[in-house]
Amino acid sequence: MNDIRPIIWNEENKELILIDQRKLPAKLEYFTCKTYKDVALAIKDMVVRGAPAIGVSAAYGMALAELENSSTDFIKKAYDELKLTRPTAVNLFWALDKCMDSHKNGISLLDEAKRIHEEDVELCKKIGKLGQTLFEDGDVILTHCNAGALATSAYGTALSVIRFARYAGKNISVISDETRPRLQGAKLTCFELNYENIPVTAISDNTAGFLMKQGKVDKIIVGADRILADYHVFNKIGTYSLAILAKYHNIPFYVAAPYSTFDFENSVGNIEIEQRSDEEVTHIDGVRIVAEGVPVINYAFDCTPPELITAIITEDKIIYPNK
Repeated sequence: MNDIRPIIWNEENKELILIDQRKLPAKLEYFTCKTYKDVALAIKDMVVRGAPAIGVSAAYGMALAELENSSTDFIKKAYDELKLTRPTAVNLFWALDKCMDSHKNGISLLDEAKRIHEEDVELCKKIGKLGQTLFEDGDVILTHCNAGALATSAYGTALSVIRFARYAGKNISVISDETRPRLQGAKLTCFELNYENIPVTAISDNTAGFLMKQGKVDKIIVGADRILADYHVFNKIGTYSLAILAKYHNIPFYVAAPYSTFDFENSVGNIEIEQRSDEEVTHIDGVRIVAEGVPVINYAFDCTPPELITAIITEDKIIYPNK
């Protein structure tokens, strides 16, 4: 997976280079960030997405701010603007707070961003190596959205588990929900797995339950954008529905995420669920599919309670919320 590098720091030009995930799978193009405002735009418009990748990118955004103007007032301005880009993914706030602490302590924000970046790669490896022990040769695994290399710095979280199961010689295959409305499962997960020759089949989101009923799904694994101390999991909209279906059909439902995705301060009631533009639902690739004037509800995330989760795979251990 070394060929797909979603986040690249160009040391010579002091700029952040991101795979433009809005263009995949049709084109593999890059988006260059020369200022923290470029990074803010990239996060808000989903050039880069996935909780860990957002956190790493935000850290580089802070580094770019410091390179532009190292005054505390300017750094705080960048912090505040980057913080407003996406409200639900906790890694964003975690990385920004790390950078603010480093600035207060006189540590280079570029050094801090590089550290966060390198740490993310290692965490993803550890999640994959630990999580693959839960999967068996011949498993058919269903996943939702994209929790792969494109959502992190490398390997991914949920897809890291799948990758390392394959590396361990297990003959597994994947079913990928398309993941409406932005189709990250179809556009990104299928792109990644097909690139690495891991067998993957795409389905429409509303096919998952019927496949479970037919016995064609052995296990389910997803990533997470925020996990609370009581193990409520916030992830891409549609995750909650999958967890309910898994419970009904007695299929193990796993979540893979690093500890940086955990939120030990908030409760379910005070988490803002991001709502995105109507156009993401009313249009597909610029073509209108919903009649003019029809109202839209477009939540980006939902919340899955711990009683529906079999286990949460972190870099350090496997957590069983119901034991």
